[in-house]
Amino acid sequence: MSLLQPFNKLPSLNTANILLVENEEQFQQSLADALVEESSVIVNVRLAKSLPVPTENETSRPRIDLVVFIINLTSELSFESAEASLKYLDCGYFLGKVCFLVTNARSVSVPAERLDAVRKLAALFHCPLLFVEDQTADGVASAAERLLTILKVAAGHVPITTSLYMSILAQCTVPPDIDQPSFD
Repeated sequence: MSLLQPFNKLPSLNTANILLVENEEQFQQSLADALVEESSVIVNVRLAKSLPVPTENETSRPRIDLVVFIINLTSELSFESAEASLKYLDCGYFLGKVCFLVTNARSVSVPAERLDAVRKLAALFHCPLLFVEDQTADGVASAAERLLTILKVAAGHVPITTSLYMSILAQCTVPPDIDQPSFD
């Protein structure tokens, strides 16, 4: 298994390629369907449970413009899978071509430590962290719209804006008091 590299293939004209990585595949398919409905750009969606991706179809695989890790906060396995998959990405992806998408952040059963761990992970890699609602059609459509904005920039379809610039604007920062105990 090899590293997934962002610049080893040429981009396609009016095409953007996104890789959705989710261990449990609950939200992945509905988000993929919403992304494909985009009409101004051809969006190709690839799905994976985890990285690394198999090497047998490496020659036919298009250049991946954006990698999205979908993390379900109610599942510790989802977070661990995303964290383990990060080592299979080339460092060039962390220049604005990786995004973390978090679901079930409003759930009562989510430990605060897991939310803090996700925020720290996104801040460590200077990646955008998006919180989305996966239970409603409007939530899925909103998540797809937000991802399409990032994807178009990462694929180079927005003039004068680079994915690195977009990443700096949208990156997750961790407040200095995150390691302090909460008084809830």
